[in-house]
Amino acid sequence: MVDPIPTYFGGSPSSSFMYGGASYGYISHPPPFPVVRLRGLPFDCTELDIHEFFQGLDIVDVLFVHKNGRFSGEAFCVLAYPLQVDFAIQKNRQNMGRRYVEVFRSKRQEYYTAVAHEVSDSRGGSPRRGGGGGGGPPRMRSVDDGKESAEHTGVLRMRGLPFSAGKEDVLDFFKDFSLSEESIFIVLNPDGRPTGEAFVDFGSAEDSKLAMVKDRMMLGSRYIELFPSATKEMDYAISKGK
Repeated sequence: MVDPIPTYFGGSPSSSFMYGGASYGYISHPPPFPVVRLRGLPFDCTELDIHEFFQGLDIVDVLFVHKNGRFSGEAFCVLAYPLQVDFAIQKNRQNMGRRYVEVFRSKRQEYYTAVAHEVSDSRGGSPRRGGGGGGGPPRMRSVDDGKESAEHTGVLRMRGLPFSAGKEDVLDFFKDFSLSEESIFIVLNPDGRPTGEAFVDFGSAEDSKLAMVKDRMMLGSRYIELFPSATKEMDYAISKGK
């Protein structure tokens, strides 16, 4: 019996890229950390675009890199299995929209250093946080400015969730609030894949307003944006994924 390919993230042996259980000779050495770096991404790139670019690979996390509050056109993509890095590299210089994207092998330390910079940015008042000083796109600034004045109905929309995040992760993110799994709705696209968004029903406008203190805080290696929403918007988003 052949042992399954090592994974850092508890992937299922039935994953789409098990490659016949090939061995990589990891008996005496741990497998390399499965991360690649992308350069030349469109500046309106989303996690879903990355997911589609690497279609068929098991993506665990996508980290967009910012410099001086602006998206740099670079990102790190963590995969579930070391062997998938070889397949990701085959996408080097292929197009995403009108731009060709460079794909490089990367290292665990490079990824964690980038995570640390993003965490520091989100806590230290990066220009992209409020869009001030021309550091972020105008639409980001207008959205942030409207959050405080938006009416609360008890529902919040989350944006920026890792594709691997589930309801338990959202519960942990809002652990200071009384929520159940029935209060959380992960948004899926028509193919049944997570979009990186979720809705949380706090039951009261007062609680959802208090929960906004978690806006731009970290869930794993990603910072999460929160927006006041409504039941109608939540129902519509959920119906699109059915």
